[in-house]
Amino acid sequence: MFHFFVDLFLAGIGSLLLIGLLIGGVAWHVVETLIKPKKTKSAAHESLSPFELGLPVENVTFASRHGRHLVSGWYLSVPGATATIIVSPGYRTRKNRVLAVVHVLWRAGYNVLAFEYYGHGATGGVPVTLGYREREDFLGALAYAHKRAPESHLGVLAYSMGAAIALLCSVDHPEIEAIVADSSFATHASAVRYQLRRTLHLPVAPFLWASDHLLHLRAGYRFCQVEPLRAIARLAPRPILLIHGERDTMVDPHDATLLYRAANEPKQLWMVPQAEHCGAYFEDRGAYISRLVAFFAQHLKGASNAHAAAERVEPSNQPGVSTEPLAVPLPSFSGQAVSSSEFRQVEQASG
Repeated sequence: MFHFFVDLFLAGIGSLLLIGLLIGGVAWHVVETLIKPKKTKSAAHESLSPFELGLPVENVTFASRHGRHLVSGWYLSVPGATATIIVSPGYRTRKNRVLAVVHVLWRAGYNVLAFEYYGHGATGGVPVTLGYREREDFLGALAYAHKRAPESHLGVLAYSMGAAIALLCSVDHPEIEAIVADSSFATHASAVRYQLRRTLHLPVAPFLWASDHLLHLRAGYRFCQVEPLRAIARLAPRPILLIHGERDTMVDPHDATLLYRAANEPKQLWMVPQAEHCGAYFEDRGAYISRLVAFFAQHLKGASNAHAAAERVEPSNQPGVSTEPLAVPLPSFSGQAVSSSEFRQVEQASG
């Protein structure tokens, strides 16, 4: 009998060790993936560039808020423009991925500053975080935009991690007057939890706990330090447009619902049924652009002059490139922007 209990005890210890190793191994993989993503082969030479669109971009660099590194960006100006849009991409995303919307916003008569987060774009191979250190880059972009056009009204269009950062940073910077957040996560923890559930199909609480602690040891921050959900209510009375694809496999679509609930008026939520992560534009380009430009024209102070300014943009010499001012009718499309009174229908549609 004694040997039976000894064997049982040793088996229990062995099982606990195996479980601990499993949890620790998964946590290590999560943190390693977050802060040291694999360096991918550059495909910049295969991507669309400002040259193909005939865009007169300035290649600019500016310091992050505390000047630890330089951030790469593009700046486009429009003579007489009274508003500037900062375009903020997402995790491991180069600025050429947002070139289409940059082109449209410039044609609509806005100054545009698009940038890529240090370590996430062309400058690879350096440790990154999921929105913690990158806030310094966003604030550097904000300072640069203000320096270039001190009297300009400011709006932000941001994607994924960049959207989460924009929501967090805009709280303490009232000079940002209107925000479009496409595919933002509600919290750092929710983004990691969603991926763990999709991968492991197991209860994720112990893996999430271990990942949080290991991230603190290796990167110096905790999940709770990147939570747009706790900040978004303080953005009022500035308007917010939240966009999310219902088939997002990177960020839980329900995060958009949580953010919308937490935000105060004025706010809009646009759930796009067939869209993947940051994919609403690709589902219906015309609807996306019309919604985007109409939002800024309505809510960004000084934007009433944007369309008149667009008419003064010099035509491009590039064949097949249109620089005609955009018409901005409110379109009819499947995913609808909603007000608070219409939110119940959206909530049911998003499950």
